[in-house]
Amino acid sequence: MDSFEVNKVLGGLLGTVFVIFSVGIVSNSLFATHAPEKPGFVIEAAEGDAGGAAAGGAAEAVPIADLLANADAKAGEAVFKKCAACHSIEKGGPNKVGPDLWSIVDRPVASHEGFAYSGAMKEFANGGSEKWTFDNLNHFLISPKGFVKGTAMGFAGLKKDDERANLIAYMREQADSPVPLPEAGTAAPEGEATEAAPAEEAAPAEAAPAEQAPAEAAPAEQAPAEEAPAAGEAAPEGQPAEQPAE
Repeated sequence: MDSFEVNKVLGGLLGTVFVIFSVGIVSNSLFATHAPEKPGFVIEAAEGDAGGAAAGGAAEAVPIADLLANADAKAGEAVFKKCAACHSIEKGGPNKVGPDLWSIVDRPVASHEGFAYSGAMKEFANGGSEKWTFDNLNHFLISPKGFVKGTAMGFAGLKKDDERANLIAYMREQADSPVPLPEAGTAAPEGEATEAAPAEEAAPAEAAPAEQAPAEAAPAEQAPAEEAPAAGEAAPEGQPAEQPAE
């Protein structure tokens, strides 16, 4: 092989290396990552069952009885449109993806005829002893999967208290004999009984001095006894009765 052929091979290799090197430089300039001058905010998510926490927090923060006291059933009818794709609510209505919800309040769980309930819902029903009380409906509507683990219901839930209360108020009215609303504010606020206790304990202590009053009056009752000997003694002859004895 003469020098011309060698030069051609070397030139081809050098050209290839040059092209690869150039492509690498261009790629690095286009896709290079740089650390930001100011670090961004780190968002930390709490681990655990978010659905269960939401259910417990909402129910504990505002009791359903208090929410229903100000609920609007007419507004709840509009909220029910979110449920209408999977549920009917008229009397004798058909089962869809979910069972008909006519007279749902206080109805035994997993009891509607003709609907195939999931195993999780049947387990939650506890043999028919568990009912859809106002409280159970409130918890379930916050997070169905958080309240009944393994339920087939794919609804994400209603997080707003007013929407949930309005919906429950509307569903309550869809019955031949609507269940009476629970009384709002029957439970005393937490800590009220504890604050009243010291006042009750202090009452006997304040009354104690009054009970000891007869003991303080004892000397006054004995006063006539001290005067009795003086009244029984005879005054000496010739001595005025008003003269004090020495």
